[in-house]
Amino acid sequence: MSAVSRIQGNLLAAAERRLLNWLCARLPAWVSPDSLTLMGFCGALTIFAGYGLSLYRIEWLWLAIAGFFINWFGDSLDGSLARYRKIERPNYGYFIDHSMDALSNLIIVVGLGLTAFIRMDVAMFALGSYLLLSIHTFLAARVTGEFRLSYLAAGPTELRLILIAMSLAMFTTRPTTVMGTGLSPFDLFITAMGAGMMVLFIVQTAVTGRKLHALRK
Repeated sequence: MSAVSRIQGNLLAAAERRLLNWLCARLPAWVSPDSLTLMGFCGALTIFAGYGLSLYRIEWLWLAIAGFFINWFGDSLDGSLARYRKIERPNYGYFIDHSMDALSNLIIVVGLGLTAFIRMDVAMFALGSYLLLSIHTFLAARVTGEFRLSYLAAGPTELRLILIAMSLAMFTTRPTTVMGTGLSPFDLFITAMGAGMMVLFIVQTAVTGRKLHALRK
C-alpha cells in the first residue's frame, strides 16, 4: 500500500501524542504492537460484558468504563509503538488494526444496545453511520493519499470520552422514554450522533468526488 498522510486534527491530538510517546519509551521490550492490538480488542469485550451485565446490576457499568480505558490503551498504542521502534509493517498493520477496530466497534455498539437505556435498532443505526464514515476514510486514503483520523475536531479518543460520560450519566438516569416517542434521552442522543455522522459521510463524499472530478482522476 502506498504511503498516506495521516491527518489528525482532533482536540486532544497534541496532548495524546505526547502521552503516547511517553508511554512508548517506557513499555517493556516484550510488549509488541500485536499484543497491544489484542489488548484493545479485549477492552472491547470488557465493554460489551459491562454493558450487558448492567441489566442485572447498574454497578457493572464501571466494568464497561474500565473497558474503554483498556481499549484506548491498546488501540492507540499499537501503531504508535511500531512507529516508535521503527518496526512498521504498513500493509499488515493497516489490515489487522482496522479489521480489529471494525469488529471492536460492532461488539461495543451491540453492548450499548443490550443496556436498559438504548434500543438495539438505535445503536445499529449509529454503527451503520460510523462504518459509512470509516469506509469513506479508507476510500479517501486510497484515492487521495490522505488518511483522516478525525472529523469536526473529534476522533476515536473523543468518542470514547463521550461514551464514558454517557455511561456515567446512566447511573443517575432512569430508563424512561421522552414524550411518548418510545425513545429514551440516550436514544435521542445516539440518534443525533448517527445522523451527524451520516451527514458528514454525504458531505465528505461529495467534496472528495468533486476534487477528483476536477483533477480528472
